[in-house]
Amino acid sequence: MRGRVRVRLLDIRPLRSSRPFRDLWIGTSFSQVGGQIANLAVLAQVWDLTGSPVGTGAIGLATGLPMVLFGLLGGTLADAFDRRAVVRAATAGQLLAAAGLCAQALADNRNVLLLLVLVAVGTSCSALGAPARRTFPVRLLPGDQVAAGLALTNVSFQAAMLAGPALAGLIIARWGLSAAYAAQAVATAVSMLAVTRLPAMRPEGADAAGGRRRPERGGWRIVLRRPTLWGSMSTDLSATLLAMPVALFPLVNEVRFEGNPQTLGLFLSAVAVGGITAGLLSGTVTRWRRGGLVQLSAAGVWGLALACFGLAGPLWLALGCLAVAGAADTVSVITRSALVQCETPDAYRGRVSSVEHVIGVAGPELGNFRGGLVASATSASFSLVFGGLSAILAIAAVAATNAPLRAYRTPPAAAKPAAPGVPADTAATTGQVS
Repeated sequence: MRGRVRVRLLDIRPLRSSRPFRDLWIGTSFSQVGGQIANLAVLAQVWDLTGSPVGTGAIGLATGLPMVLFGLLGGTLADAFDRRAVVRAATAGQLLAAAGLCAQALADNRNVLLLLVLVAVGTSCSALGAPARRTFPVRLLPGDQVAAGLALTNVSFQAAMLAGPALAGLIIARWGLSAAYAAQAVATAVSMLAVTRLPAMRPEGADAAGGRRRPERGGWRIVLRRPTLWGSMSTDLSATLLAMPVALFPLVNEVRFEGNPQTLGLFLSAVAVGGITAGLLSGTVTRWRRGGLVQLSAAGVWGLALACFGLAGPLWLALGCLAVAGAADTVSVITRSALVQCETPDAYRGRVSSVEHVIGVAGPELGNFRGGLVASATSASFSLVFGGLSAILAIAAVAATNAPLRAYRTPPAAAKPAAPGVPADTAATTGQVS
């Protein structure tokens, strides 16, 4: 009985078996909480300076564009240099940006452009290091613990989403914006210390001195050459591009629940609660080796739950649908991330991770934009139902046309990704079954 319960709960083997991963997880957790605190502080300061939704919307522009542009550049850097050094330099840049935000708040800055520039600098540094950071778990953990390590990271992210804004509100109310930005700086410093303690992680084939290596050619094309990679990323893009619901929350709240701001907050909390619950019970999922089927199924549940949310009348049912969607999203993210890292040869992981990163950033934003456009021409319910069902059909099409993704199995502990040119259905090297 004890063993059965342990399987169902969050798998903490990576924290016990790998000190470097434990350091990374602690540092990342601090960084995520600090980021959520800073996000709310920036939102509050921009609103105070502009009093305009256009001003707060500009925050998305200051973060979205750097994420895409510098995320792709970060992928190339991760395949050319020691990845620990790339992340360390990027984190140092984030620390300087956080210090700048704190300084401008102490100086009572009234220039919103300066604030947005500092936000863009911090985001650019984060994006430069993101692809290299994504490759750490697969280098620090055995193959059968990679998904568990990613689940632990996802749980800390979901917890930061819940606790970070509330903590930020308390800090800002008591000590002001400068204290919130100072909290982000301290959290970033902890993250940098954790990265410094990691072992060197040069791309395979780099010289021992850790100097620059010429990245292997075809780093971007490998995504298209491997059905498991493009299938997994297409599944994620279908789910977010066609069924992202966040932009519709205010309209749903206005139409069905009289615009109560507490209800609007409950929508976001329900998604996070579902995600945390799935993360805490992810031990079973991370031990399932059929990662491709798990991701496809979870993405389908996401679309179905959001379609049901579009039709839900009572508040309890609407929140339940969102919690299911949040749980399905967590399962899908964990399995996709593990599949992408395990299926990509180390020499290409930086650039493939940057593609995954850009899809993860751009997909939800474009999906929210799509949902808003459809709702403006029809209704929120139609947009949610149509989007959810469209996502299910797109995911079903990926599943029907991509046998390697359906057959994918997580590699055992000692397995490594196959070299380029090895058939994607070779089970001995890639972990798949024929």
